[in-house]
Amino acid sequence: MNNKGYKVLLGLSAICLIITIAYAVSGNIAQAGPFFIAFFLCLSIAVKGFPAVRGLAFTISILAVVTTAMYYPQLFIEVNGFELAVLITPLVQVIMFGMGSSMGLKDFIELSKHPKSVFIGVLAQFTVMPLLGYLLASMSNFPSEISAGLILLGCAPTSVTASLFSYLAKANVALAITITSVTTLLVPFLLPFLMKLFAGGFIEIDVLGMMWGMVQIVLIPIGAGLLFNHFLSGRAKWLDAAMPMVSMVGVALIVAIIIAAGRESLLNIGFLLFFMVVAHNILGYIGGYWMARLFKMDERDCRTIAIATGMQNAGLASGIAKTMGKIATVGLAPAVCGPIMGFTSSVVASYWSSSVAEPDQAEVSGEGETENKYE
Repeated sequence: MNNKGYKVLLGLSAICLIITIAYAVSGNIAQAGPFFIAFFLCLSIAVKGFPAVRGLAFTISILAVVTTAMYYPQLFIEVNGFELAVLITPLVQVIMFGMGSSMGLKDFIELSKHPKSVFIGVLAQFTVMPLLGYLLASMSNFPSEISAGLILLGCAPTSVTASLFSYLAKANVALAITITSVTTLLVPFLLPFLMKLFAGGFIEIDVLGMMWGMVQIVLIPIGAGLLFNHFLSGRAKWLDAAMPMVSMVGVALIVAIIIAAGRESLLNIGFLLFFMVVAHNILGYIGGYWMARLFKMDERDCRTIAIATGMQNAGLASGIAKTMGKIATVGLAPAVCGPIMGFTSSVVASYWSSSVAEPDQAEVSGEGETENKYE
């Protein structure tokens, strides 16, 4: 599409937004659905024509999905008697397989070469975020299962997109990839105990049952992906090319199903839940950054750990909520997190990309180079 086409779509999105606002002002927001959805759809395509905001295209398309699920929940609850919630677990497994198929031995070699940076990143993920989730849930007075969902989001591993935003922020991509890999592989063993510790006061947690469920939706698919990468990578190019798109569609469908299932709860507590998830996300960036600073990491690695800490694997958290049988309550915070995290991480990456991290004096003199610096 040429520049004129993108500008036309931008104009159409503006018109749809104006109509939506007019409906809202007149007290008829319930009738604004088609125009509100069209606004996000047109905008998600239009931003691709503007390099400065191109990275927001997927986030805006997720907002279109969320809006559709809120206005027309029946589309994502069942089709001809088939409950779409059944698809969540296999969708998460497909996404985990895609992650595994993109990983190789080189990703894990970095762990042995530079353990300090990885250790701090993993530590930040499994301390800062669960604590924040617990504190915010305790302050919120949400129903117990929705509070547990906020804690579950905090206990999730690093998002698979953290490496992308680390790249955009001119941070340490290799470190982000390694933190994502390690936290994802550890989460089947750590998350059930973290949930028992922090969420046990809100809902009953079956540690062994949760651990087995996570082995099924995390370790087995990632293991299959690793085997695929080792033996068949490059031989099935159509699958290699399709996996990123399949993952994006999978995330969008998971979000739609959860939003539709929890629509009534969202209408009752939506703004407060939105605020708590935003606070959790932003405080995660800040907490991760300053934990890295506390351990005297260089600026580039501090930025990487900040992004890796603040960005949670909301799709995986949604899958866990499904295995708990509480997708419409425990699954709400992870579903809301997706579009919020996409927006905030884009802003953070854009801000940091405009200021290149200066090397610390130890790096300039050659001291500590092998300890906490990837090349």
